[in-house]
Amino acid sequence: MSQGSREHEADDRRTAARELLMHPVVTAARNPDLLLQVRKHAPQLKRMFAATLGYQLVVEPTFARLLKAPLSVDAPVRPARTRTDRPFTPRAYRYLALVCASLLASTTADQILMSALAEQVRADAVTAGVTVGDSTTESREFVSAIYLLVDWGVLTETDGSVSGWEIRHEEALLDIHRPLLPHLLSRSMTDIGGAVELEQPRRGLRRKLVENPLVRKEELTESERDVLSRERRELTRMLEESFGLTVEARAEGVLAYDIEERLSDVVFPGTGTVAHVGLLLVNALADDLETKATDTVLLQGRNVPGVFVPWTVVDSNIDLLIEQYGKAFGKGYTEDPATLRREVSLLLESLSLVVLTEEGLVLHPASARYRPEPHRAPARTRAMRRLDVGDTSGQEEKS
Repeated sequence: MSQGSREHEADDRRTAARELLMHPVVTAARNPDLLLQVRKHAPQLKRMFAATLGYQLVVEPTFARLLKAPLSVDAPVRPARTRTDRPFTPRAYRYLALVCASLLASTTADQILMSALAEQVRADAVTAGVTVGDSTTESREFVSAIYLLVDWGVLTETDGSVSGWEIRHEEALLDIHRPLLPHLLSRSMTDIGGAVELEQPRRGLRRKLVENPLVRKEELTESERDVLSRERRELTRMLEESFGLTVEARAEGVLAYDIEERLSDVVFPGTGTVAHVGLLLVNALADDLETKATDTVLLQGRNVPGVFVPWTVVDSNIDLLIEQYGKAFGKGYTEDPATLRREVSLLLESLSLVVLTEEGLVLHPASARYRPEPHRAPARTRAMRRLDVGDTSGQEEKS
C-alpha cells in the first residue's frame, strides 16, 4: 500500500472514530454510510478504543455501538436532551428505563402500537412499584423517552407519528430494532454503585481529555498528573493520531480540543446569546479580578482554584452587557436577565470554567484562556494622521 493510501486509510479510520465518540449508536437505517465506514475499520477501531480509552465497540451487520465507561463523579454532567433541547428530567429517565424494559419483554413483537407500549409501561411500572400518571407532563416525558430511542435507531416510526400521542393520544406504529436493545446499557445495572473499575492512570487521563471540555489540574489523581508530566508528548501524539485532537496544557489544566469544532457537544466560544454573553462575562470578570493560577477559594472544606464572585457582581456585569450589546441578544433574554444569568452559568459550569454555589460562582483560572489577545494598532502614515486631526497647512500657505 502506498504512503498516500495509508494516509487516506488512517484519515478515514480517524473520521469513523470521531463520529463514534459523538454518536455512540449508529444504525443502518439512520446512517448507512457511517455504519459501512465503521464496519470497514472495525478490527482496528475495536483495538484502538480498547487500548486507548478502555471502551468496547460492538459492530453488527445492522448497527454499531460504542460502549463508554462511566466518567469520574466530578466530570461535567451530560444529560440526555429532548428534541426541544431540554435536559431529561428524572421522570423522563424513569420512562426511558420502563420503555426499554417493555421492549425487551419476550411477549413484545418486532412492531408495537403506541397504545400497547403505553399499556405495557404502566403494567411494568406497577410491578416495579413505580408511580406513573396520565397528566400532560407525564405524556410529554413518555414521548421524550420514545423519541430518544427513535433518534438512537432503536425505534422507527412506521405509520403515524409519536408526537401525536403527547396531547391527543393519536396512534402510531413503531418498528423495534431488537438486536440493538441489549447493548443500550454500557454496563450491567448491578455494577452501578458496586465494584468500581480500577483504571490505569494513562487510560483514565486519556478518557477525561477526550470526553471533557477541560480537565482541571485539581481533578487529576497524582498518578494522572505524573503521566501528564512525563508522557505529554506521547499523549499528544496518540490523541491527535486517533481522534484528531490537539492537546493544550496550561498551569491550571489541560485541554484536548478539535480545531474543526465538530468533536464536541458544547462549542465555546459559540454562536447564540448564551454563548456570546458567556464569553463576554468571562472576559469582564477576568479583567476585573485579574485571576491567577495560584488563586484558591475554600469550598465545602477543600481549596478550589479560582476567585469567588458574588451573584450581585455577576448580575451587574450581565446588566451592563445587556446595556452595551443588548441589540444583538435574543429579546427574551434582554427582558429576563435572571434566565440569561442561569443559562450562562450552567454553560460555564458544563465547561468546567466555574463552580456554582448558592452565594455566587468560583471563576477558575482556566477562564484566562478565553481572554482576547491584545492587538497592536497598525502603523499610521503621516497622511492618515493628517486626516485624523485635519491638516490646514495648505490653507496657511495660501493666506
